[in-house]
Amino acid sequence: MELYDSHCHLDPMRFGAELPEVLARARAAGVTRLTVIGTRAADSEAAAELAAREVGIVAAAGIHPNDVAEAEPGEWDRIVRLVESGRVAAVGETGLDWYRTTAPRELQREWFDRHLALAQRVSLPVVIHTRESIRDTLDTLREAAARGPLRPVLHSFTGTAEEAAEAIDLGCHLGFAGMVTFRSSTGLRDVAKAVPLDRLLVETDSPFLSPEPLRGKRNEPANVVHTARCLALARGEPLEAFAAATTANARRVFGAA
Repeated sequence: MELYDSHCHLDPMRFGAELPEVLARARAAGVTRLTVIGTRAADSEAAAELAAREVGIVAAAGIHPNDVAEAEPGEWDRIVRLVESGRVAAVGETGLDWYRTTAPRELQREWFDRHLALAQRVSLPVVIHTRESIRDTLDTLREAAARGPLRPVLHSFTGTAEEAAEAIDLGCHLGFAGMVTFRSSTGLRDVAKAVPLDRLLVETDSPFLSPEPLRGKRNEPANVVHTARCLALARGEPLEAFAAATTANARRVFGAA
């Protein structure tokens, strides 16, 4: 069985010298491919370097919406150079976060559209964070789609079935993370059941959002098997078939060989 963790953070700040062991555990669990996500210029560059030396890893480069107010002069130029270099497979993590107040909403909107325009210009997928902001996120995507093709990935999706359907109509793939495994997440599992299989991705968002039965522990890519198993069971699909389908989806989205 082969699995693809479509969204994880593996920069040295978070895993350091343990990274080889983390990757070994992932491969032992059948997680043969990863998309490593950047949230600032430095960890985006680190993700690209990791992808260059490790088989089965691709990178995404962006500045997280919670960090845009702290972006340093020239940091966006570093993201653009990295994206234009061909060393990354996606733009992001970008988006809107109305839960935290670390960056003003209008500034987040500006940076979100900046990332979307870059992704459109270079024809790459864009990885999107949305927290308590799904309505504004979908409206922004609709506006951006009016100016050209867009390949959005809504990571760690927690919206309603209606919001999922609207996102799919906009061309989105939906990533489900450890939250879908929580006992209290019956409604989210019902949403995931209704998503067409060819638009589903599984992810860990490592080192965050550890799935059951590992809540409270640091997350890592090997644990995506718990999310895949939970979703396959909820949808009434064999785990092996579900894993194969979501892996194929992620490979198609991120162009992973």
